[in-house]
Formats: sequence, structure tokens, C-alpha cells
Amino acid sequence: MSAELDATVEALNAAFPTMSPLERLKHLRETVPGRIVFMTSLGIEDQMLTHLIFSNALKIEVVTLDTGRLFPETYTLWQETEEKYGRRIKAKYPQAEALETLIDDQGINAFYFAPEMRKACCGVRKVEPLNRALAGAAAWIAGLRRDQSANRESMEFVSADTTRGLVKANPLFDWTRERIATFCAENGVPVNALHSQGFLSIGCAPCTRAIRPGEVERAGRWWWEDETRRECGLHVDDPVAVSDTEEAPAAASERSSF
Repeated sequence: MSAELDATVEALNAAFPTMSPLERLKHLRETVPGRIVFMTSLGIEDQMLTHLIFSNALKIEVVTLDTGRLFPETYTLWQETEEKYGRRIKAKYPQAEALETLIDDQGINAFYFAPEMRKACCGVRKVEPLNRALAGAAAWIAGLRRDQSANRESMEFVSADTTRGLVKANPLFDWTRERIATFCAENGVPVNALHSQGFLSIGCAPCTRAIRPGEVERAGRWWWEDETRRECGLHVDDPVAVSDTEEAPAAASERSSF
């Protein structure tokens, strides 16, 4: 399985550079048998990919993670997108019992107190639901770009997710934000109203702020943490496990007032 997966990844990486994003999506669909899942955050990159998938009736599932802490504008965009294309964006939610345990242990906003607590929250609200969304899938599409962060510069168009045994593809990896924004404007793709207010990278509301002049695109994500590796666990080699929440209560008691 690993050899076959590696061969598929190598072939896709050889083909993608000369293709358009739509050609990449079509080629991925033709090359990889089985379920292909596009995980959308409803950011501008993902809205472009959603447009390409829905407008061309590609047999690719479009799924999002509803953490329960999204901005109102994100929910509005979600509805607007479904109405425009006449298609459903499926949702995955945190497991109720795990979320209740996390909040009982850490408190509602404990992610501000320590990186391990923030990662525990991401583990319950994002990583575990992602694992369920990708269960049984043959390929995972993401909207990552090379120039988004230092951590993502070392990634490729396509990689092998050996833990899940699937192909992970980034069809917009070599596109800039400006190029994507132009595409969306020219093609009437709905985008989050927060983008025009300085929120270039949008996640959960408590963990996202507008960027300041001169700041990099993802500076508004988890801005209180060290900026060298701000990821939620979805796009790293060693994703956060839900079991990491076991270390969180002690940290909470040291840094919070309750």
C-alpha cells in the first residue's frame, strides 16, 4: 500500500506544476479511485476550490469542520455558498462527550493560557472530526498555499498521508492570494465579509484577529503564541491527538482563576 501510495504521489507531483487548478482537480479525480474529500474552511482559497468543484460537477465531497466557535460571517457565507451552487457542504462536529470533558477540565477559553491547552482544544474541535471526515477516503484536498507560512514552504503539491493511508493534494499550492482574489472577483465566487476587514486567515472567532499593517497573512491566528509553528494540527506531520487533553487541566489550574 505504501509503495503504491508513494508512486501515486510522485506521479501527481510530476503532473501538477503545468496544470491549472481545475485540471489538477480533474486529474486527481481520474487518477485516484475511491472517495475524494475536500475539507473547506470557507476561506478565500477554499471558496475558489468549492467553486471549481461545484461548477464542474466533480465527484468530490465538500466537507467543513464546525467547531462551534466560528464567526457569524462564516455561517452566513456557508449558507450563501450552498444557495449559489445548489449543493450541500457537509459538516463534521466535535464529539459531544469529548467537548464537555474538555470544557469541564479547562474552562471555556483556556486556550489562551498555554499552547498545550490550545492544541487540546484544536484536537477535540478539529483533528478528531477531521479523522472521521476522512475515514475511508482515498484522497484529501486542502487549500494550502506555499507562501502562507514558513511551515508550509517545505510542503509539496501532493503528499502521502501515511497515517490515514491517503493522498493529500493542494491544487492552489503555487497560487498567490492576490491571484485567487482576482479569480473570485471575476467569477462571482462568494467570500467571507471579514476578509475586507483585515481578517486574511479566518478560523475560530476567539483565535482570530485582523492583521496589522506589515504583518504576514497568518499573523492573526493564535497571535498570543510563538509564531514559528502556528498550526491547529490538521496540516502537520504529527497531528494533535485528542488524548493530549489529558495534560490540559494542570496547566489550566496554574494560569486561570477557576
